[in-house]
Amino acid sequence: MTITTTDETALDEPAGDPLPYLVGDFYHFQDTLTPTERQSVAQVREYFETEVRPIANDCWNRAEFPMQIIPNLARLGLLGSFIPDVRRFPNSAVYRGWMALEMARVDASASTFVGVQSGLAMGAVDVGGSPEQRAEWLPRMASAEVIASFGLTEPLSGSDSARGLRTTARREGDTWVLNGAKRWIGNATFADVVVIFAKDEADGQVKGFLVDTTTDGFTATRIENKIALRSVQNADITLTDVRVPESMRLPGIRSFKDVAHVLRLTRCEVAWQAIGIALGAYEAALAYAQERIQFGKPIAAHQLIQDLLVTCVGNITASIAVCLRASQLQDAGEQRDEHSALAKAFATARMRETVALAREILGGNGIVLDAGVARFFADAEAIYSYEGTREMNTLIVGRAITGSAAFV
Repeated sequence: MTITTTDETALDEPAGDPLPYLVGDFYHFQDTLTPTERQSVAQVREYFETEVRPIANDCWNRAEFPMQIIPNLARLGLLGSFIPDVRRFPNSAVYRGWMALEMARVDASASTFVGVQSGLAMGAVDVGGSPEQRAEWLPRMASAEVIASFGLTEPLSGSDSARGLRTTARREGDTWVLNGAKRWIGNATFADVVVIFAKDEADGQVKGFLVDTTTDGFTATRIENKIALRSVQNADITLTDVRVPESMRLPGIRSFKDVAHVLRLTRCEVAWQAIGIALGAYEAALAYAQERIQFGKPIAAHQLIQDLLVTCVGNITASIAVCLRASQLQDAGEQRDEHSALAKAFATARMRETVALAREILGGNGIVLDAGVARFFADAEAIYSYEGTREMNTLIVGRAITGSAAFV
C-alpha cells in the first residue's frame, strides 16, 4: 500500500535547543544526545504532541491506525534512522532509543509501527539483503513509498522460533514455494511486502524472503478483540503455495543466527519503548495528582501518593540508565545478546509496575481513556511480551552469567 501526501510543511526546522527536559528525566539523561540529535528529538516531540496525541485515544478506541501520520514519520527521519544509506544524519543508538521513548510516551502504537517498518523489516533487508536489494528497497521503505512487515512469529511458534519454525520453503528452479502460517504480524494488513522467514526443506535452515502481499496464496487477516496496542494492525498470515522468485530471497539470511542478529539490534529499542510507556503514564499521573483535591489539598501532597510517584520516577530513571549503557555498547560494537536481553527484561518489568502505580494514583479514573493512563496501562502488556518475553530474555542473561543454558 503506497502512502502519499500533499502536505509540504517543512519539518526540518529545529524546535529549539536546548530541548526542554521531560518531567520523568530526573537525571537529565537527554544531555547525552548531541545538539543535532536534540534538535531532531525536538521535532519529533512537537509533532507527536500536536498531531498524534490529540487522535491517539480515538484511534486506539476504534482499533484503527492513523494512516495519515505515516508520510510525516518518514519526513521526520524515523524510518531507517540506523542505516547509513538512508538516514538523515549520522546518529547514535542512544538517539534512536530516545526516539522510541519519545514516540511511546505519546502513542505506543505509532512507535510500534516505526519499530516494525524501520527496525525489523528494514533491518532484515539491511542485514540480509544483497547490494541490489538494499539499493532497491531501503530508500523506498525509508520514504514510506513501500510499507513493510516482519513475519517471524507463528501460531505454534513464539519463544521457540529458533527451533520450532513450521513455515517451509521449497526451491523449484528459480522459484521458492512457501507454505505455513504467521501470527501477530504488525502492519501486515496494509503492507506492500512482508519479510517471511521459513525453514528450507533441503537443509533445515531458516531463510528470509521478501513476499509481495498481492501474490496468489498470501492472505492477511486482522486479529480482532485486542486489549493492547489496539491501533496496531496485527494479522494472521496464511501462505498457501506462495511462489517467490529467487531474486526476492534475502541471501544474507542463512540460518536463525542471522535472524537473531536483526532482533538483537531492535530489542534494546523495545526496552526504550517500554520506558516511554512508563513515562507517559507517570506524566499523566503526576499531573492528575497535582490537580485532584481530596481531604482539602491536592493528592500530590499526601505521603502515600508521593511514595507511588517516587517509585515510578525511580523505575524510569533506573531503566534509562540500563538502556543508555546497552545502547552505548551497541555504538561501540560491543553489545552482546545478554546486554539487550537484560535491558528488555528489566525495562519492561519496571514499566509494568509503573503503569500499575500510575493507574492506582488515578483511582477509578485510571480506567478511563480520557484520564491519560488507561491506554498506557493496557499497551504495556503487549510490550511486556513481544520482542522476547521476560522469561526468555532472563534465560539469555542467565546463560551468560552462569555458563549454563536452561531453556529446556
